[in-house]
Formats: sequence, structure tokens, C-alpha cells
Amino acid sequence: MRDARFSRRDMLWAGSALAVGAAFAAPLKSADAEPRGAGPEPTSWMDPAMPEVTHRMVETNGIRLHVAEQGEGPLIILCHGFPECWYSWRHQLPALAKAGFRAVAPDLRGYGRSDRPEEVGKYTILHDIGDIVGLVDALGAKQAVIAGHDVGAAIAWQTALLRPDRFRAVIALSPPFRSRGFGDSGPPTTLMPRTENAVFYQLFLQTPEAEAGLGRDLRLTFRYQFYTLSGDRPPSAGVGGLPPGMMPRKGGFLTDPASLPAWITEADIDVYVAEYTRSGFRGPLAWWRNIDRGWELLAPLAGAEVTIPALYVAGERDFVAAVFSQDIAKQSALVPKLRPPIMLPGCGHWTQQERAPEVSTAMIGFLRSL
Repeated sequence: MRDARFSRRDMLWAGSALAVGAAFAAPLKSADAEPRGAGPEPTSWMDPAMPEVTHRMVETNGIRLHVAEQGEGPLIILCHGFPECWYSWRHQLPALAKAGFRAVAPDLRGYGRSDRPEEVGKYTILHDIGDIVGLVDALGAKQAVIAGHDVGAAIAWQTALLRPDRFRAVIALSPPFRSRGFGDSGPPTTLMPRTENAVFYQLFLQTPEAEAGLGRDLRLTFRYQFYTLSGDRPPSAGVGGLPPGMMPRKGGFLTDPASLPAWITEADIDVYVAEYTRSGFRGPLAWWRNIDRGWELLAPLAGAEVTIPALYVAGERDFVAAVFSQDIAKQSALVPKLRPPIMLPGCGHWTQQERAPEVSTAMIGFLRSL
């Protein structure tokens, strides 16, 4: 670890004892979440569209997470991004199972069927880390490999950093490793670009306009997101002609593409619409509203190294890779066991969906090499 020595005592001193403790504690039995609606929900079930996948509710870290599971063997946890759900790993679940692994894709807290705590303050990155550590316990495993895409990659990186005793390797898709999760330079939101008419997307996602706009027409939202942020968009396409990562302050940017990319179907869109009809955007957006808080809580980890083996995969046309290109170039300094990064030609932001065979092959090759 480079210039960073910390203990559990340091972590508890650094921030909220509840949030930080979640990353270290055993799973709790109570669930502090909003009502789940009329009538009991099932604790396990099968999906007729994917009969090999088992769905169930798992208690961890004081909440219940919905997980989709397939296969037997060494455990790998698959953390989705925003605005997604477990279904974004639909191609990797069977591929990993066939290769001899136990693949488990949870809905993160606030998403899909997982519990949705009322308090915005219960959506820090350390709450998510606590959920995943507790999930490994609940699944009866001593160790796992953690993989993540987008927000899930940020969670995976910091989980690997905090708990190398429980996670033997990490796979990150799209965001590179960044010290303290969001960089060392200062409170993240104070450093994000903004102009009179536009702001960095992470700032926009903290606004009431984002929640209202994204939730107004769910089919339009997902058709737009999956097309515009993919590698299939024309080179000139973007959000209102703005630079990568920038959004109009007042929203109103959603336009319906004439057609979907070949890698996603209307039936896939149906799944996302159903899941967000269930959960809404409040929980998913709460994560973005805790960016500065997460950065504060991770202060003792400034300059700390990820000591376990790591694989990084991104699309060459991913706007996140463009925005954080400098971090990609220097991440190996803090991830000494990082394998050569894989940059997928023509691929946009939705890495494991756009290039499912390539990503699955890379993941399986990495897992077998451990």
C-alpha cells in the first residue's frame, strides 16, 4: 500500500460509524426499508424466459437484496450500473455457469426488487460495499471474485480495496480505478465541469429534474440511453451537441431513436421498464446524491493500492473512458496486479451487453488464470 496505512479504527473515526461499519460487519437480520406493497412477495422463483436462472431474496446488511443466480463452483458477484439492474448480466450468467462458476447478479439497494431505504443518506458507496460483503456471507462463501460495470465498477474497485480478505480478484467494466472512489483532488462535485447551460452528468443526476425527466416515459428513457451511449451512435451524436459527459441543465434532451442497436431488443427494454416501474429512480439517483459523502468516508484510503489481481475492460467509444482517460492511463500505479487493459473497438458504454461474447471470454480467461 502506497503512503496509506489505515486500520478498522481509522475507518470508524473517519466517518459515519453506521456506514463504515457496514463494510466490515456481519449481515443483520432486520430490514429497514419502505413497504413492499400489498401482499407477500415470493422469496425464490424461476423466470420462464431464463429457466436456468434462480431468483431469490437474500438478507444482508440490514436489507433484502434480490439476486439472480446460475451455476456451481467458485463464486463471482456481478454488480450492475446505472440505470440498469441484474438483467444487464443476462449474457454472462449462463456463460460463467457453463465455464464452472457460480454467478450471482444482485439488484443493488434501491433497484428492482431489492429494498429501497427511505433515507437518501443510506445510499453511500460504503452501504453498497457492506451489502456485497454481507451477500458473500449470506451465500455461504468465504471468498468471491467481484465484478462491476459503471456504478457497479466503482463499488467493485473499493470493495476489492477494503476487503482483500473476502475478494480474491476484481473485474471492472468502464470506470477505471480512482483513489477514494472519486479521485483525490477535492470534493468531487466542486471539481466537475459546468457552464451556464450545461453541467457534468453526475451533477445533473443529483437534481429533481433528473428524477422527473428519466421517470416520465420509461420506454423512451431506456431506448434513448441504450442508443445514445452505445458504440452504435453516429460519431456526431451526443447530448445536445455537448462534450462527453455534459448534460443540459434543464433536461429535455431525450429523443427516441429510430431503431435500437442489434445487441438489445424491445423485449429487453420491456424488462428494464418493468423493473423501473417497480422501483422508480429515487433509490438509483440517491447514490449520485452521496458522491461527496462517499469521498469523505473514503478519506483514509487516499493513495491505497488494490492488492488483488484485477482486470479492466472498456469500450473505445465509451464516454466514461473518454472522460476518465487520464485515470485509465495511470491506474496501474495503484493496481499493481492489473492485467493489460482490454479496450473493445467500436464499443460504447454498455460493455457487457454490447460485446457479450468478448466480455464473457475475457472474464472467464481471467478467472481461470487466478
